[in-house]
Amino acid sequence: MRVRIRLSHGPKLQRKFRKNQHVALALASLLTPAAVTTCVLALWRLTADFNVTRQFPIGSGFFSHWQVWLGGAAILQLFSILLNRYGNSEPVLRKSVEEPKERASVAARHTL
Repeated sequence: MRVRIRLSHGPKLQRKFRKNQHVALALASLLTPAAVTTCVLALWRLTADFNVTRQFPIGSGFFSHWQVWLGGAAILQLFSILLNRYGNSEPVLRKSVEEPKERASVAARHTL
């Protein structure tokens, strides 16, 4: 005896190349405040060198230089921009709408 099971047709499977766009957008939204924070640390270190503010908590080592903090802020902001572009890869305007010929000719006459 043969039993045949018939299933209804479901939605077609599609391959998506950019599966993690939502993750990229979430990470990009967290990188911008991190870039601002590192920029503030760079300014704090710079003003501490001029004795305008209190002493910077990291007195020696790689992270005791303001250039390192400013470069880190630039890199974080660059990654944030790149992740935003990856996450928002769809064009904003899908199709341009052309004006009817009558309106275009009227508009051309008014500009002369």
